[in-house]
Order: sequence, then C-alpha cells, then structure tokens
Amino acid sequence: MPLGPLLVLGAQHATTAMAFITYVLAAAKIAGLDRYGMQSMVTMTLIGMAICTALQAWGGRFGSGTLLVHMPNPFMITFVSAMVAAHGPGAMAVIALVYGLVALAAGPLMTRMRPLFPPAVVGTVICMGGMALVESAMRHTLGLDHQWKINLGSVAISGVTLGCIIVLSVWAGKRLRLLSLLAGIVAGIIVAAMLGRLDGLDALATTPLVALPTVHAPVFQIDFAMVIAIGLIAILTQLDNLGSVTMLDKMDDADWKRANMKAVGGGIKANGIGDIISGMLGGFPTCTCSTNIALAHATRSTARRIGLVTAAILALAAFLPQVTLALTLIPEPVLGAVELYAACFLIVSGFELIASRAMDSRGIFTVGLAICTGLSIMLMPQMTQDVPASWRFLIGSGFVMAGLVVIVLNLLFRLGTAQRAQQTLNPADLHNDIINFVETQGAAWGVRRKVVQRAAMAALEAAEAIQGSGTRKPEGIRGSFDEFNLDLELLHSGAPLKIGGPAGTPLQHGQDLLDGDESALLAALDNVSGLLLTHLADRVQTAAGADANSSVLKLHFEH
Repeated sequence: MPLGPLLVLGAQHATTAMAFITYVLAAAKIAGLDRYGMQSMVTMTLIGMAICTALQAWGGRFGSGTLLVHMPNPFMITFVSAMVAAHGPGAMAVIALVYGLVALAAGPLMTRMRPLFPPAVVGTVICMGGMALVESAMRHTLGLDHQWKINLGSVAISGVTLGCIIVLSVWAGKRLRLLSLLAGIVAGIIVAAMLGRLDGLDALATTPLVALPTVHAPVFQIDFAMVIAIGLIAILTQLDNLGSVTMLDKMDDADWKRANMKAVGGGIKANGIGDIISGMLGGFPTCTCSTNIALAHATRSTARRIGLVTAAILALAAFLPQVTLALTLIPEPVLGAVELYAACFLIVSGFELIASRAMDSRGIFTVGLAICTGLSIMLMPQMTQDVPASWRFLIGSGFVMAGLVVIVLNLLFRLGTAQRAQQTLNPADLHNDIINFVETQGAAWGVRRKVVQRAAMAALEAAEAIQGSGTRKPEGIRGSFDEFNLDLELLHSGAPLKIGGPAGTPLQHGQDLLDGDESALLAALDNVSGLLLTHLADRVQTAAGADANSSVLKLHFEH
C-alpha cells in the first residue's frame, strides 16, 4: 500500500478508536478521580490499545493477523468505577489480571471450541452488540435530555456527520471513500463550532504538549462476586472478538466458509496480553472496536499494515496530553452519528452470519429466544430492579444476557443431535424423500445453505441416474457431517453405477450423435447424469454394498 493512503487510513482508525476514550472518562468521573487521575488512566489505556492493536496486526502466535483496532470496553464501566471508587486507581491491576488471564486461558482452547460457537451463536452476539449501541447512539444523535426532548442543534450536527459518511461511502470514488469517516467527523465538528457547541477549548491552553503519565501502585483487593462477573464479561468479550475476526475474514475471503479458529485464538491472546500490561499500570480493559470494522468495510481496506500504523499513532498520542484532551472534546452528536453507523453495520452483519447456515426449529429457538431476551432487558430495564445490586450490572445488560442465552441454548439443543442419519427411500415419492432428508438434516447440522442446495441437486441427479439404468433401484440415503465435510450415500440394488467414461475420452458433438449410431446416442445420454454429478459434488465414488446385490454411490461436499 502506498505511504500516503496508509498514513491517512491509520490516522482515521486511530482517531475513531480514541473517540471512545469517553468511556474511560465516564468511569473515572463516576469513581470521583481528579483530572490527573483521569489523564493517567487515559494514557495507560491508549498504551494498552496500541499494544493490542499491534499484536493483532502482527499475527503469529499472539495475534490474529488482521486489522483489529482496540478501544475501551464499554461493558467494564460499571466494574471499573466501582473498584476505583472503593480502592483507588491501583485497583485497575486486579481487574486487568482477571480479565486478561481469562482471555489467555480461552485463547488456546478456541481451535477446539468451533462446535460451541457456530455462525448462529457468533452472529447473534454481533447483532446484539449492534442493538446495544442503538440507545446511546440515538441519545447522542438527537441530543435527548431527561425529558425526552429532541435538540435540533444536535440533529443538525449528527445529520451532517452521518450524511457525509453515507455520501462518501456510497457515491464517492475510491480515494474519497478512504476519508469517509474522518470527513464526516470533521464536517460535524465544523457545524458544531458554527452552532457554538464546542466546549472545553480553554483547557487546551493550560495542558502541556508532552508529558509522562503517573503510574499508580497496584492494589490487589476484590470481591469474589466481582471476580465471577468480570470473568463472565471477559468470556463474552472474547466471543465478540471471535465475531470481529470472522467479519474481517469474510471481508477478505469471497469464498469464506467458516471461522478461522487459529486466528481467533491469536486475537484473544493479543487482547489478554495487552490488557494485562496496561492494566498493571492503571489502564482500562479493551475490546475490539466495531466502529473500526465498519470503517474498514466503508473504505474497502483491511490490510494489516494499517493496524501497525494505527498502533504507532495510539502510542504516540499517549504522551501528548493536548491531543488526548482534544479528542475527548468531540461533540456528542458527532460521536452519536458514528455509533449509529456502527450499529447499522453490526446488526446487518450479524443477521447475514445467522442466515448463512440452514436452520431447523432448534436454531430458530436458539437465535430467537436469545434476541428476545436481550431486547426485553433493553426495552424494559425495570425487570431487573429487584436483582441484588452486585449482580444488577450483569443481569441488567441485554447484550450479556443474550450472549449467555444463545450459548446455553446452543449447548442444550446440540444434545441428541446425531451427526449421522439414514432414511429409506420410497420409489413412488423419491423426489420428496431426498429433498426432505437433505434439507432437514442440513438444517439440523447447520450446514451452509449453498452446500445444502448443491447436495440436494446432486442427490436427485444420482437417484435419477440409478433409476435410469433400468437394472438398479434406489433403496436408501445416508448422510454425515463434521463441520468440514458433508457426505451423502445413496444405497441401491445391483452393481455399482459407472460414473463418466474412460479418462481422456473426447466429448462428441451433439449433431454427430444425432446423425450417428443410436447406441452411441443412448450411451451418451446415460452418461449425462455422471457428468453432472462430477460438477455438483466435490468427489463422487461408487462401491459395493453390504451384500452381493447392493451398491453405494458416495457424494462428498467440502464445507
């Protein structure tokens, strides 16, 4: 990538991620920290974001090798504010240890946990992550106050910001598309300045240009219930990490089939290592930034070198207090427009991931009940008012509860789901029997829809070839699935079916067959099904059956 676009894209990603430093400021303000305590926490958080982003981009054993930019984890605001208020800024160390160790423990296991996190589960978590952004995005976008009154100035600022992003993302050329998000933010800030909505600029004059942060001594005191809650949030955050790696992998691979669990494991390790280092110094826990994924989608640029440049800018900004303070002064309507764009992208991406696999009633209930649970808590937060205060921040989160429900239901409904199935075929209703078997088992196993359609067509063609031979009769169909391979076997009477002609046999022209010997025409017609099967299935084999008068036609499909 040329240096110019590389620097521009890195600056956009860094600016976007640093805009969410407001989460750190919100937690510090609730905890009662002074300006110097806030500055120290912000600086260490930026260092943690830089480390995590650099490891993600570098790849290998301790990273995903993708453009994943980290931001402060919004789901940790309640935990951080409570711990810092009780034990001071040094309490960030124990939070980071719990959070980071859970991530490091989960990383090596991800390659073995593919069946536990199918696309339906990951897609639900991604979708609910987008829905969780909607409330704050609309509040910031419309400038809603406690009386639910819309601020027209906020609407104008957010409207210009979002409109600029949309116009440049949809209709602009490639070069301008790279600047869509940054241009939208700048346009929104200009409108805010024209409306007199830029506050706090006087503080920049009294802030030094370069400064070293203050490091607080670690304090290792925490309640057992808080440990459980932080560990649970860390697990769900890593599930979101899985979804983020999957989305970037899908952007890069037009023939994407399944999540790259090795890359996911590396991404989770990067998150754990970076958070432990920054947390021991007083930094805020991080997570992958969905807005930056939306930026990568809008700019059509996912090169991991962009992540290394972003990490360098984040590390540099950690020692520039004026830059950090200026970023925190971005007007809320501008941030709201960016959040709204990210919410749209996540919701649609989640549903696309869910719909990529065939689903039966188990999958429908798994996804549907999880989304209903999360939405009910978001829409009716009063339901959790009688929950003990120590657990309210956990049970009162629609995102967390939706993630828990979809994981538990997926584990529950997997019980009793055999990965092999067999059915006897009725010659009088052969077509419906085959279609129902392939579609029903494909939905139960969660096979990709395209593979189910191709397998059904191949099975029908194979049955017609067996019937058309005159001496053979379809008797049954067997299927098996292991996430990587789908295999179908058609059981029939008679000798094994011959598929295709001798190797290197040239195809005859249709008119030559019509004008020639009738036996040659019939032989060519008999071979049509065999030729179609070799195109529909990835591998076709024939074999003898269990007895002398039976055979098997095997169809293999890569998944």
